[in-house]
Amino acid sequence: MRWLLPLMIAAPAWASEDIADKYPASLLYDKPVEVIPGVFSAIGATAPPTYENAGHNNNLSFIVTGDGVVVINGGAAYGLAKALHEEIKAVTDQPVKMVFNENGQGHAVLGNNYWTDLGVPVIAHVDAAEEVAEYGGSILEGMKRYNRDRAEGTVLQGPTETFEEEYIVEMGDFRIEARYLGPAHSPGDIVVWLPEQSLVIAGDMAFHERMLPIFEHTYTADWLETWDTAFEALEATYVIPGHGHPTNMAQVRRYTKGYLEHLRAQIGAHLEAGGGLADAYYVDQSAYAHLDTFEELATKNAGRVFEQMEFE
Repeated sequence: MRWLLPLMIAAPAWASEDIADKYPASLLYDKPVEVIPGVFSAIGATAPPTYENAGHNNNLSFIVTGDGVVVINGGAAYGLAKALHEEIKAVTDQPVKMVFNENGQGHAVLGNNYWTDLGVPVIAHVDAAEEVAEYGGSILEGMKRYNRDRAEGTVLQGPTETFEEEYIVEMGDFRIEARYLGPAHSPGDIVVWLPEQSLVIAGDMAFHERMLPIFEHTYTADWLETWDTAFEALEATYVIPGHGHPTNMAQVRRYTKGYLEHLRAQIGAHLEAGGGLADAYYVDQSAYAHLDTFEELATKNAGRVFEQMEFE
């Protein structure tokens, strides 16, 4: 398999919400690529989840270790997990040994029951498991509304194993470290760190091609602290983000840490000037207007950061 990452770093193929499904033969939005030897990722759409992309709007990755396969993310539906497994079987006859959920969001967990039906353990952070237990029913119903027949077979299934700080696997040629670095984008966000390859599967810790969403439970000050104290300390050479093509630390630093710092500075200045919520939605974010989902998220992000910073 051709090693694609250097090309992607040198001249990234910027994703667009207007690009049609890239892999019509599969429910997957795009065919998995080998990022570095043994590490593959099926890059999802950078648009919101739709019937057309079957909810594959995040990255579904897997590691072929030599002694089994480790999958990162259950996928947004049973059918997506099955489609990913078909791609894995086309690459290797090694069995899937475990699945990690990067957090408790639908695109990470709703395909879990495909894997558990095969007897494969699913591992996540304790906070992600709590998210699935509390909100999983409504997340599943939301997926069924947009995915319709493509939701067939999907049954809510939380992780079968949980951890709090780290879950380390020595398998074949890889040391795989699933780590909770601290509060970030959503409860239970983890990264999967491959220290010998200097590659991090960053999940929603890091964005660069689409605008990151700030949820009600996303505390930007905490995310920045986690970034500075733990994520940067990895000194990763290669980054597979939660959304968008594989890249490097400079890119995700610019569009994750840089964006959070920019938005907080804009809102801070707005607060200093006595501004209110109504005008906070329109602080200057033009430097990030080229990112996919900007139109959907920029004003929402500004409003949520205003509500946070008003009481910091």
